[in-house]
Amino acid sequence: MSRAETDPGDEPNRQGWRVRARMRYLYHGSSPAAVRFRLAVIVVDFAIIGFFLAAPILREAGWAFYVVDIIVALVLAADLTARALAYTDIKDWLKRPSTWIDLFILATLMFPQSLYNFGFLRMLRLWTLLSSDFFWRTVGRKFDDTRVEEVTRALAALVTFVFVATGFVYATFRARHEDLHGYLDALYFTVSSLTTTGYGDITLPGNWGRVLSIIIMLTGITLFVRLAQTLVRPHKVRWPCDQCGLQKHEPDAVHCKACGNALCIPDEGH
Repeated sequence: MSRAETDPGDEPNRQGWRVRARMRYLYHGSSPAAVRFRLAVIVVDFAIIGFFLAAPILREAGWAFYVVDIIVALVLAADLTARALAYTDIKDWLKRPSTWIDLFILATLMFPQSLYNFGFLRMLRLWTLLSSDFFWRTVGRKFDDTRVEEVTRALAALVTFVFVATGFVYATFRARHEDLHGYLDALYFTVSSLTTTGYGDITLPGNWGRVLSIIIMLTGITLFVRLAQTLVRPHKVRWPCDQCGLQKHEPDAVHCKACGNALCIPDEGH
């Protein structure tokens, strides 16, 4: 037996490859065990998002809040580590915007006192989850590349914006406005501004308050329009044309509308 076959220095390397292979199997595999694992991860993700949503209220619980905060940080750190190991190229994984968002969310959990004012960005986790291939390969396999996926993504963007904007208003203006007492008041202001109802009983002070109100109104209108478009416009399937590269076509298209190349899009359910 050669030295290379018995060198104990190779054992940690083999262990590392086995761990990465296991993570790839769980995060990217199609077996029932892998799907059940990913479903459990998604359930935990929604529980974490629920904690983020209730954090402004739970913070009043004192030390118990920080205990839960650290537990959530450890769970999120373990999940991110496992995802990195499951990815073929970690450097490529680190270049993904969703990865940077998750890492920043982790930082706000690990340093809740110093980064508390940035806690409103934690709700971006909802958008990264519902926009990820991880979610649609696990929960929405039969809805992948359908109108259901388009509507869900548009709705996720709208809901995420509402709570991110609410958190920002609450963290920035709660001590500067006599009528802005709690998180519910901030949510009330955001929704009334986003829908351009503008009741007027709560307005943000100063020029920056006006600028923020304008941003909420314009962004809200844009997201509402996008949601309405996904509900009423004809659905298209992802079927790249091998001639011009056009990505989406009508489900019953026979030829590419850009170059006229013949397509062979399978019927739904086949």
